[in-house]
Amino acid sequence: MRIVVVVQARTGSSRLPGKVLMPLANRPLLQRMLERVLAANTPSEVVVATTRDRMDDVIETIAKKAGVACVRGHATDLLDRHYSAGLAFEADAVVKIPSDCPLIDPIVIDRVIGYYTAHADNADFVSNLHPPSYPDGNDVEVMPFRILETAWIEACETHEREHTTPFIWERPARFRIHNIAWESGLDYSTTHRWTIDYFEDYQLLAAVYEALWMEARPIFSLRDVLSLLEARPDIAALNACHAGKSWHRDRVRTAPVLHRNTRGHVDA
Repeated sequence: MRIVVVVQARTGSSRLPGKVLMPLANRPLLQRMLERVLAANTPSEVVVATTRDRMDDVIETIAKKAGVACVRGHATDLLDRHYSAGLAFEADAVVKIPSDCPLIDPIVIDRVIGYYTAHADNADFVSNLHPPSYPDGNDVEVMPFRILETAWIEACETHEREHTTPFIWERPARFRIHNIAWESGLDYSTTHRWTIDYFEDYQLLAAVYEALWMEARPIFSLRDVLSLLEARPDIAALNACHAGKSWHRDRVRTAPVLHRNTRGHVDA
């Protein structure tokens, strides 16, 4: 099975422009993010999907320095970007991981992809987001290319194009949706924010990298971060004002009742 992991990235973020270029351990955030994705055991190919805008030439440069291919497409139609990447690299399945997750644990990536490969015959979509339980910023979504292609052909709502996968996970009566819950049994999805949309998020990420990143051991774990935040509540407090904020959570909360039906979800 050919698994293609697509990391979507651009410099024109509306809330925090240039966030993927901000430094973590003296390298761009996107580069540190790609290092962690590449440390996973399961991907067959990792691809950065950016825009055709000239200001995103730097994204392609960072991808090449990381040894990762880059495809370029529409600025806001991320569904088209993911589809184009899957098509170009002849994917059997496509994995969506956003570029604003520079603390993502490679073990989490392996767990979600591993579950998909073990259940590919009866899964149209596997993620750890429906419902979420991991600390925010460990987002992994997997779907067969044929399902992504169906979404690419049929999706017409703005949010379905911009966020790639809502066309699938908002239709549990049509698609076989599986969810991977954090094996700890805990739910830190609204209390531990390890993604980046605000400057306070960057302050936390930079502090974590300063404390944990070492050249001899660049890939620290989810548990390492949790231990650090427990020992250093001052770091945890840096972005506490934004805890629980998520476009995905807001979308699920405001979607029609049919779209919030959890039928088909499987905890693994």
